[in-house]
Amino acid sequence: MSNNGNNKGEMTQKGRDALERFKMESASELGIHLKDGYNGDLTSREAGSIGGSMVNMMCPEQQWKIPRNNVKSMGHKIVYTYYMQIGI
Repeated sequence: MSNNGNNKGEMTQKGRDALERFKMESASELGIHLKDGYNGDLTSREAGSIGGSMVNMMCPEQQWKIPRNNVKSMGHKIVYTYYMQIGI
């Protein structure tokens, strides 16, 4: 492998350990108990909850609720929720 400074896709052991700690922390906050090593007994819902929680912590989203008048039903309002991700 060439040493051109492009390490994209490579992860060090230190990075793996940090990610594993982050995953364990996210799981414990959700009340899901993970074992060291293989966790194949998790349901898809539990695994998705852990991953989703990690993404939300790494990339927080801004949520706005904007009321809009419903043109078909006069006098009624519908609240639409727009999700917007702001990254720096």
